Amino acid sequence: MKTIATLLAVAALALAADAADAKGCLKGAAIGGVAGHYAGHHAVLGAAAGCVYGRRHAREQERLKQQQQAPAGQEKL
Repeated sequence: MKTIATLLAVAALALAADAADAKGCLKGAAIGGVAGHYAGHHAVLGAAAGCVYGRRHAREQERLKQQQQAPAGQEKL
């Protein structure tokens, strides 16, 4: 039963996020769900936390990529 709830939570996260916002969220949710399951049957909580962390990490990587592409002295904020 918990597996079904976990799958539904991950599917809800996937549907709630736009295509651009899903980058990092799905991967983080999958990893967080598995980690939460093994850490005490908190797969849904782990999936939600993994989604938040994965999205934050993807934004940080995108920001670093944009800074590397910008000419010297013209960094984007």
